[in-house]
Amino acid sequence: MNQPQPSYHNDLSPIETQDWGWFDYLSFWMSDIHSIGGYILAGTLFGLGLPPVQILTALITGSLIVCLFCTLIAVPSQRFGVPFSVIIRASFGPYAAAIPAAIRAFIAMAWYGIQTWLASNAMAVPLLRLFPCLTPFSNTQHYSFLGLSYLGWGCFLVLWGAQMLLFRKGISTIRRFFDFAGPAVYIVMVFLLIDLLHMNHWHWPHTPHSTYHGGLVPWLSATALVVSYFSGPMLNFGDFARNGRTMGHIRIGNMFGLPVNFIAFALLAVATTTLTQPVFGTEMDDPVAIVAHLDNPAALALAIITFLLATTGINIAANFVSGALDLCAIAPKMLNWKRAGWLCGIGAILITPWNLYNNPTHMHLTLDTLAAAVGPLFGIVMTDYFIRRRTSLSSAELTLNTPYDSYAASAALSATLLGALIAMAPEGVASIGFLSNFSWFLGALSGSIIYIILSPKYANA
Repeated sequence: MNQPQPSYHNDLSPIETQDWGWFDYLSFWMSDIHSIGGYILAGTLFGLGLPPVQILTALITGSLIVCLFCTLIAVPSQRFGVPFSVIIRASFGPYAAAIPAAIRAFIAMAWYGIQTWLASNAMAVPLLRLFPCLTPFSNTQHYSFLGLSYLGWGCFLVLWGAQMLLFRKGISTIRRFFDFAGPAVYIVMVFLLIDLLHMNHWHWPHTPHSTYHGGLVPWLSATALVVSYFSGPMLNFGDFARNGRTMGHIRIGNMFGLPVNFIAFALLAVATTTLTQPVFGTEMDDPVAIVAHLDNPAALALAIITFLLATTGINIAANFVSGALDLCAIAPKMLNWKRAGWLCGIGAILITPWNLYNNPTHMHLTLDTLAAAVGPLFGIVMTDYFIRRRTSLSSAELTLNTPYDSYAASAALSATLLGALIAMAPEGVASIGFLSNFSWFLGALSGSIIYIILSPKYANA
């Protein structure tokens, strides 16, 4: 009789040393939040027209929800020392688990390319200020290839190469990078705030309150926006939780890194945005645009470099590491950490993210359709581990092919497909269009319920 064979390799198997402490997870979330996208998210929330108190409570509630869900999805990964792409085998089986891994890997690959390209645009700002002779090479009509200028290609490939080098150094180097990059942004943000206050003669601008309008639905939308922003890192948080010393360290790091840190960063971001109106004559919610107006070239370069470090942090955290591990899980006999990383990186170039991003219709059709499955996947994994199995799971069920595979695949795949359709429904049905901001919750809840209905009562049934 043939014995079940392992369906993983060293990069997916339980790690030998779990040495991440609470500060490492605090720095992880700092790197995730302290980015250009995180800055703009904070400004967007405060620009919804809600009263400050409602915005603050939405920030607190949304970040607490993310903190709770990340802590929950971390439990099995920390317990077994394996990433999300292995944990998901408990509900999908080792073969069908390749499907959700492929979905998440493609999303990660696409956003890795888009984030790198957006960051490369920020890199071009100080270069053009410091070296005006490069200006002709930023003209896409005369100096371009595949829709991107020569200067754009140069900046993109430099950042792409730097991230590839960091990735190849391994998770220990990435951990040290998180510990540096996340806190460094606070220093630059504080100096930027002080500089803007100085330029405004140390006066805080008057902010009108007449446009504030509250309400339960706008408050819920703001809360859901916070959760949706973190949906990618939240699903794959197990890729980093596997390194945690204990769940206690993860809980403390998540609490300080999400609610406490996110609120502090959001308030700092809004303070600098508010000061741009009296200083520059227009309100700016993009930190790159703000620092581009600085008169000091050294300060401009330092600020841009720091924001590039932070954006690199979120790209590594949310996209590169998780995307590579997901690719490893798709073809464990062919791909290892380094090969999957190269595949992810090369794929990010081949999709020409500037063309994808510049065509919102194609981008949203592609990425939003795939992203609709993120909520159901989260609901299925959590339901399987905490409700169906009641945390009773063995490492053999994650690493070996078992007779339960086919039934698990049928229930999980059906729940993923139906949950994704429900999540996308508000976009196509006008009468329920107001629910579009809650698509992640719709997907997670429906995926969970459908999985409970379709799956056997007991995990070993």
